[in-house]
Amino acid sequence: MSGKPKLHYFNGRGRMESIRWLLAAAGVEFEECFLETKDDLMKLQKDGSLLFQQVPMVEIDGMKMVQTRAILNYIAAKYNLYGKDLKERALIDMYVEAVTDLNELLMTHLIQPADKKEQHFATIVDKVTNRYFPVYEKVLKDHGQDFLVGNQFSRADVQLLETLLMTEECKPDILAKFPLLKSFKARISNIPTIKKFLQPGSQRKPPLQEKDVPKLMKIFH
Repeated sequence: MSGKPKLHYFNGRGRMESIRWLLAAAGVEFEECFLETKDDLMKLQKDGSLLFQQVPMVEIDGMKMVQTRAILNYIAAKYNLYGKDLKERALIDMYVEAVTDLNELLMTHLIQPADKKEQHFATIVDKVTNRYFPVYEKVLKDHGQDFLVGNQFSRADVQLLETLLMTEECKPDILAKFPLLKSFKARISNIPTIKKFLQPGSQRKPPLQEKDVPKLMKIFH
């Protein structure tokens, strides 16, 4: 298991997308092995590849890593995207954990029952505009640097950008009241490795569509 990291997941965003983002930001090429059927998942489970019987799973440095946060922590530390000391790492972790909470809301929107979708969307908009984005706007203002932590590009910047773009897919004017986040988005999007990942034809996945849900249910349920 040498060479490029190999990502085992379905051909869509889900929990693997942040891993794709972080590897791409670090300039690391990776391969993908897509689960197409329930049998593909069961094969990985039966051959002992999945420590807790679930994906995402990433083959990297001789390991078969599972658990999204553990994978992201490893990649961030390996490629110097995790701050210069423990205090910076703690800040990065706090910012990333909040982004992860918000991502969960965004990812589960599609699978809400029809009668709950409107309320769920309202909850997303409320939490984005009143709980999460004001914090990052204030951090950028108080910190006065190009990046969220220290003056160095970190996983916090990568994962915040991913989430900013996801929220704009839901509500295109969501950043209207957050000028510093708007300029942050433009600035981080222009980092060469990120810029490359945002181009058509990259391994970045499009938003999940309603038509994709039945296929996912066949793999995971």
